[in-house]
Amino acid sequence: MIAPDSPFHPDNAAGYQAWRAQKLMGYPQRAAELIVEVDDPAQLSDGEYRALWQRLAKTGMAVYATNRGEAEDKGIPRDIAAQFGLSQLDANWLADEDGISSITPQEEEGRGKGEFIPYTHNRIRWHTDGYYNPPERRIYAMMLHCVREAAEGGENELFDPELAYIYLRDVDPEHIRALMAEDAMTIPARTDELGVARPDETGPALLLDAGQLHLRYTARTKSIVWKPDAATQAAVKALEDLLASEPTGVFKLKLMPGMGLICNNVLHTRSGFSDTPERRRLLYRARYHDHIRNLRA
Repeated sequence: MIAPDSPFHPDNAAGYQAWRAQKLMGYPQRAAELIVEVDDPAQLSDGEYRALWQRLAKTGMAVYATNRGEAEDKGIPRDIAAQFGLSQLDANWLADEDGISSITPQEEEGRGKGEFIPYTHNRIRWHTDGYYNPPERRIYAMMLHCVREAAEGGENELFDPELAYIYLRDVDPEHIRALMAEDAMTIPARTDELGVARPDETGPALLLDAGQLHLRYTARTKSIVWKPDAATQAAVKALEDLLASEPTGVFKLKLMPGMGLICNNVLHTRSGFSDTPERRRLLYRARYHDHIRNLRA
């Protein structure tokens, strides 16, 4: 249940307008404004920490840039995550043993990880990570750390779900009600050679947890079944149209070696890319069940 005084409650027009004005005031216009140079990822200086938190609080995301280059060191994103309260890694079955995934093309290797789009050279459409997870394993935060960039392509688009909320609510508050319904979306069961690996998962697309807005979404139509009523279909169409319009607030950037994204599981894409077998694009991806917090407040 959403508290009546929450700005995210569809009936709280005054609270929403006040929150909306504050949200949009001074919102960054360019991806470069998200970047903070970091000297020691294991111990952020107070200035570095404040700069990262300022961006996280405003946009739900920040990009750090270290001088570690192509170091294959998962400690870099793990250390930065811990300083913002992130520790509960989602140890999904495709992740490495430490719970952090090494995202690199593997489609030439046949069946296995290469069957899944992140492990190919293909583009990835708009989505939030772990949209298919059950409630007890929601992904509220994630990190991407670049070890090696692609020779060509491999850029990300990033979009704050709170901006999507504003666009949708301004068009029609009924879009918000529809996406917050407990049966708004269903993730079809995934099967493997042993049977059902994951059952159907039904739940809301928009929800609040610990007072923070969270969006579950994918543009892949075969990966999600939306409630067939008119209100839900209209809301989904409005969101699709919004994302297709390249709205104000979309940040486009290519992570380079030593750079990383920390975010509240924002909407994101990845363009298709090319590399070589001798120098594969490699990013570390960490998904967390925690919310990002300011531990130096």
